[in-house]
Amino acid sequence: MSNDTYQLIAIILYMAAMLIIGYYAFRRTSNLTDYMLGGRSLGPAVTALSAGAADMSGWLLMGLPGAIYVNGLAGAWIAIGLTVGAYLNWLFVAPRLRVYTQVSNESITIPSFLENRLKDKSGLLRIVSGIIILLFFTFYVSSGMVAGGVFFESSFGLEYHTGLLIVSAVVLAYTLFGGFLAVSYTDFVQGLIMFLALILVPLFGIFMTGGFGETAASIREVNPNLLNMVSGVTVLGVLSSVAWGLGYFGQPHIIVRFMAITSVKETKHARRIGIGWMILSLVGAVATALVGIAYYQQNAGTKLVDPEAVFIALGQIIFHPFIAGIMLAAVLAAIMSTISSQLIVTSSALIEDLYKAIIKKDAPDKRYVFLGRMSVLLVAIVAAILAWGDHDTILKLVSFAWAGFGASFGPIILLSLYWRKITTTGALSGMVVGAITVIIWGNIKVLSDTLYEIVPGFILCLLVTYLVSLLTYKKNPIIEQEFTDTLEKLTRER
Repeated sequence: MSNDTYQLIAIILYMAAMLIIGYYAFRRTSNLTDYMLGGRSLGPAVTALSAGAADMSGWLLMGLPGAIYVNGLAGAWIAIGLTVGAYLNWLFVAPRLRVYTQVSNESITIPSFLENRLKDKSGLLRIVSGIIILLFFTFYVSSGMVAGGVFFESSFGLEYHTGLLIVSAVVLAYTLFGGFLAVSYTDFVQGLIMFLALILVPLFGIFMTGGFGETAASIREVNPNLLNMVSGVTVLGVLSSVAWGLGYFGQPHIIVRFMAITSVKETKHARRIGIGWMILSLVGAVATALVGIAYYQQNAGTKLVDPEAVFIALGQIIFHPFIAGIMLAAVLAAIMSTISSQLIVTSSALIEDLYKAIIKKDAPDKRYVFLGRMSVLLVAIVAAILAWGDHDTILKLVSFAWAGFGASFGPIILLSLYWRKITTTGALSGMVVGAITVIIWGNIKVLSDTLYEIVPGFILCLLVTYLVSLLTYKKNPIIEQEFTDTLEKLTRER
């Protein structure tokens, strides 16, 4: 058999496994809470790895190694910022959000939580939140589909659009039918595959390039500054990279996992598993890029055309074609896990936060589950259309969507969980200001090249929410009681 055949068999087996998991989850999905939140039944390991896999996307195995391959360790500041941000998210948001979403009318989405938490009677907060989710997630899902197209183009020489359609079809199948449980279980398996691949590729690659000393020497021959974290970077550049960590507090597809875990007590175990997985995976991604630099320096006759394909290229060089196929499946896992998570959250925004709020509030759960599935289909089609034409780098698409969520929702979530006086008007004002700041700043090249748009967006959202809330605050005994009940329940269940 040819190398491509071995690799294709591994990819087909992986995709079949994802569809089987999707079918299993479909059999366990009977109502809207099951479809959107898995019945709040996730254990710590599934919660941790599914959150990590949903978070990292194709960026972990393609975008980040590509950035390090081009810029050296100066590009690793993003990984540092993300690790710190993820840890703080698990520490400060996870336990309190798990409790508060139950205390506040069993909220199953972020927009519904904000509406219930602030007792917004107008429905405006929920609608605006849903629209922001739709806007930025469409770009986010599109970035995953771009990664899928690039993956098949780089790995098998398939036409970009063919690869895009294959990835989209498989993700759509298990997400549409299996809902949140399918997304979480497949993310768990995908997280394990990603982890193993990111350990094995650089580990075997180091031996291939002659050990640590030889590898470092080869990298220095290309450019001594590639091993220097501060070479060529500015203070604002480092701030922009580290500021990626701010985004965690407002990512609906990540923090929804906190709402679905079985209990508050399990968040501590999940945090340890999740952060351990994340640190080792990020180190593996950075090491993969460095090994790639050394390998292509030592083998001058070969050339890497696309820096974002360095992980794929090394996997094919180092391993037997079937094992290389499993390495390739890790890239697909990263891509598909994020697309599926974003599709299910976008579906929940369309049905739970827009359809229910604007059109119809009372209908059988089966109808809502059906509409949720149709929403997944609709968003996938729109995202595929966006990904069909000329595509930007994966990192650029992801960074825009990440900033949009971090600046729009991050300060609102933190203030909702920790400050009694936040108001509907304050939250709405801050949310809109954060989103608009990211859109304007991110589309003015001189501004976005100087400072990542999440920084001004997050700061302005926080300030506007705080100031407007102070001006519009009126004591509400129900809100006060729920805040107190949340603190008491949190203390009891820790």
